[in-house]
Amino acid sequence: MNRYVSEMIGTMVLVLMGCGSAVFAGDMPGAVTTGVGTLGVAIAFGLSVVAMAYAIGGISGCHINPAITLGMYCSGGMGGKDALLYIIFQIIGGILGSAVLFILVSTGPHAGPTMTGSNGFVEGEMLQAFIAEAVFTFIFVLVALGATDKKKGAGKLAGLVIGLTLVLVHIVCIPITGTSVNPARSIGPALFEGGGAISQLWLFIVAPLTGGLASAIVWKAISQHSDRQR
Repeated sequence: MNRYVSEMIGTMVLVLMGCGSAVFAGDMPGAVTTGVGTLGVAIAFGLSVVAMAYAIGGISGCHINPAITLGMYCSGGMGGKDALLYIIFQIIGGILGSAVLFILVSTGPHAGPTMTGSNGFVEGEMLQAFIAEAVFTFIFVLVALGATDKKKGAGKLAGLVIGLTLVLVHIVCIPITGTSVNPARSIGPALFEGGGAISQLWLFIVAPLTGGLASAIVWKAISQHSDRQR
């Protein structure tokens, strides 16, 4: 049970810190002070992963992302029951993080650009959004699988590698979709945002899971091929 609760806490922190940076400190149009912008939000998401990797990584592995959990399951890194419970608790954690943000926004004024940090894409640009989310999730999960591999991974540096990769992904993808690459990160904010965020939510579930599945297939193929060559 400790592993599942750890995943819930880790995902809650990711959504609270990452989306919170967008809500309270993003571009902040019309504000007296300048916001952190795309780079700042990207760094916030990445640092959240680094922090949680070293906080709960030794307990649950710090997936805090259903796409990573799906990749781990499909590549043989964990069983089906654990994978399902990981995903359930990740979604709960994402909702809890969004609830905290909602309370913060509802109880006082702020100069941030959005209400919940939800993901979205421009009307008519669904294909672009789907490709971006699938491809960037593929890259992110592939790095996670490689960095955490028991034989070929980065060891104690895995959390740092994964977090910095998430920063890189956000820098490029924020202008396109706000960057999800994580269904649990998208579900909570969309539930509180409502409207268009709910109608577009399917893409931020399907595209990351598609990318995560593809990365599992690729990692399994290249890692097994590497083993055979030795």
